[in-house]
Amino acid sequence: MTEDTTIAAVATPPGTGAIAVVRMSGPQAHAIAATCCGRKLQPRHATLVRLRNRDGAVVDEAVATYFAGPASYTGEDVVEISCHGGMLVTRRVLECLLQAGAYPAEPGEFSRRAFAHGKLDLTQAEAVMDIISAGSDLALRAAQNQLQGAISSRVQTAADKLISTAAHLGAYIDFPEEEISPDTTEQLAAAMLSVQQDLQQLLDTADEGRLLREGVRTAIIGAPNVGKSSLLNMLLGYERAIVSNVAGTTRDTIEECVSLAGLRLRLTDTAGLHESADAIECAGMERSRRAGAEADLVLEVADLTQPPPAPLPLPPGCTRLLVLNKADMPPHPAWEGVAGIRISCLTGAGRTELEQAIATIFLRHDASAADFAAINTRHRFALQQALDALEQARASLLAGDSPELTDVDLRAALDALGSIIGRIDTEDILTRVFATFCLGK
Repeated sequence: MTEDTTIAAVATPPGTGAIAVVRMSGPQAHAIAATCCGRKLQPRHATLVRLRNRDGAVVDEAVATYFAGPASYTGEDVVEISCHGGMLVTRRVLECLLQAGAYPAEPGEFSRRAFAHGKLDLTQAEAVMDIISAGSDLALRAAQNQLQGAISSRVQTAADKLISTAAHLGAYIDFPEEEISPDTTEQLAAAMLSVQQDLQQLLDTADEGRLLREGVRTAIIGAPNVGKSSLLNMLLGYERAIVSNVAGTTRDTIEECVSLAGLRLRLTDTAGLHESADAIECAGMERSRRAGAEADLVLEVADLTQPPPAPLPLPPGCTRLLVLNKADMPPHPAWEGVAGIRISCLTGAGRTELEQAIATIFLRHDASAADFAAINTRHRFALQQALDALEQARASLLAGDSPELTDVDLRAALDALGSIIGRIDTEDILTRVFATFCLGK
């Protein structure tokens, strides 16, 4: 594919619905649409048309909207056809456009063209897919802020500061007879340190970014009959797991997802941990221990009406919350003064407190801030590269090394920052980013 190629794809998911959208972008988009619709389209006007194939047969009655470039999503001429939903009719509409000269789009090719034409930088392009796949309110908010430039603006600001620093160094490189004064050295080193601190703040959002995009792996663990399955059902809002007074009812792990405290929790209900000679129960408990070891969060459930149980076999250092169930009943005296989230799976009491406790653990940054965003794995790698190079550059400067040596490290830091927003031509990075997109986006 080249920029001279006009591409087309179905932009809505397969299946039956009231409306489907077929999108086309490229220099021949308007001409191809005019051929299929039997008329020219006015820019930014929705036009009712009858689409005909090359044999003249009516394919569908639809609404076509023409966006003349560069004022479009991709920066090229774009035509969007809103046709009747259904797999057959959308396929026929797409075939009609392909017969008239369009080519099938690759996954992510529309957004890649938007990037190529300067409509989006690379972080904003990634945010498009994050918005589509968001599984919680906070994940959606972070992706929307990223689309508005919350990450790219901070990276660009850091890059601008480094460019100014590099310009100062360049003057000393061009005039080697001029030595860098101690005052200038301190000023340049302070500027680098300021950028390092800014980048470190951004890098610190990496863990939040993973949790927002993938969800918080949450294991519900405890002894039998303490209310683990009841807690799962309460958080989900429906009866997902069987609840019984019979010990060993849950023998295998049950996994579900729920949005809680603005986060997406990947809940795992586990078999009760206790002594047993039953081979199946033992296998279930082994899965419980493994789920606890792999979890980002362990909800350690206990019965508030019974004496505290023996400590659960969880790995040291794991993040855990003690959840004391049956708070609607008189507590056992041994629990007096014990810190924990007191809930009642029967009445729903304590759910808000549990949500707040989870948010306190995993949201270290202000999620209500207008620039709230969290970096992904690719950003994390590039930021770490930039920080390492910047630390070497600052050390080299303070050590009195030749300005050329400092400049090499400084430019390495700039290159790393450039790879985040796509300011350098790195084909492998672009291919990897846009390959994760869906067709039509």
